[in-house]
Amino acid sequence: MFCTDRPQGGDTVTVMPDAFGLPQSLQLPQSLLVLGGTSEIALATARRLIARRTRTVWLAGRPSPALEQAAEHLRSLGPDVHTLPFDALDPDSHEAVLGKVFAEGDVDMVLLAFGVLGDQARDERDPAAAVRVAQTNYTGAVSAGLVSASALQEQGHGSLVVLSSVAGERARRGDFIYGSSKAGLDAFAQGLGDALHGTGVHVMVVRPGFVRSRMTAGLPEVPFSTTPEAVATAIELGLRRRSETVWVPGVLRVVMSALRHVPRAVFRRLPL
Repeated sequence: MFCTDRPQGGDTVTVMPDAFGLPQSLQLPQSLLVLGGTSEIALATARRLIARRTRTVWLAGRPSPALEQAAEHLRSLGPDVHTLPFDALDPDSHEAVLGKVFAEGDVDMVLLAFGVLGDQARDERDPAAAVRVAQTNYTGAVSAGLVSASALQEQGHGSLVVLSSVAGERARRGDFIYGSSKAGLDAFAQGLGDALHGTGVHVMVVRPGFVRSRMTAGLPEVPFSTTPEAVATAIELGLRRRSETVWVPGVLRVVMSALRHVPRAVFRRLPL
């Protein structure tokens, strides 16, 4: 069975159904807005989607050589790539900045990928630094997520993919500041998904384990670690399946389900 699809250029093309029997265009975006344009996970996801169908990419982030380099790299793969200034810590600007993107045309997918790990030991000593982690990972995400969701709902379709973390499943002594901010983000994204159910907007929460990347360079390896490329693969599969929650790797769903029920006195002694 074949299906037809009409890209933004106006030409009708024939697309093959995917492994689940559905037209690929119903799941995979033609246009992508990345909030956190230098994120390794986001860029790996963009590369994967460009190889499938994506033809327009917006990379939003603080102006920097790294953001421009990321844009040039993606341009070399064929799509139109634009950059725009975006600061998670300036929520007052989010509606105007993101509104410019949606004013250019429909956005099929928004990938909320910004965040900071922080330094637990330092942040415990410096409340202002801890607050910055919380404001970036949670407050900034609430603002950007609501602005994006409203725009997607207005256009009547699209996916909002939110990068959460298994760290938000249960606070650990070693990273409870970061973990608590991700717990808040995760709960927010789940509730937003429920609020948007039936509107044509799909919200997907992605919960990776420890990701080997620049952000975690120098930290000790932990079990069930993953890579940006593996997360990107899981995101693509989740989009095809219209999943609401994606664990990377998948075994973490079982692991975290067990850890949630470990008595607190025992949990605090675990080498996590």
